Amino acid sequence: QVELMESGGGLVQTGGSLRLSCTASGSIVSINSMGWYRQAPGNDRELVAEIFTGSRTEYADSVKDRFTISGGNAQNTVSLQMNSLKPEDTAVYYCHTVVTTMNAIIETWGQGTQVTVSS
Repeated sequence: QVELMESGGGLVQTGGSLRLSCTASGSIVSINSMGWYRQAPGNDRELVAEIFTGSRTEYADSVKDRFTISGGNAQNTVSLQMNSLKPEDTAVYYCHTVVTTMNAIIETWGQGTQVTVSS
């Protein structure tokens, strides 16, 4: 089994910063991809940022130049540095990963951490 531990959510004022971290544990051979999605009330879950094998990254247009994702295979951990936060960033943020184990390729979701940006 693969489990994800999320941390770093909280309440911050507009223009402030938060740093989200996610660590994967279990029988992991390698990380195929790892990153963060978010879901606000009434909205679909959407990609925020993700890093893939080969260090390719993908960001939502709304967070480019404000958020930075880093990490990957070294410690099965990714961090999302979120700067210049806006109220529209308020959502539950979910860690997401696709990993290779000894037996399979497995997709896993974290339980979510709340990010609230006050105006």
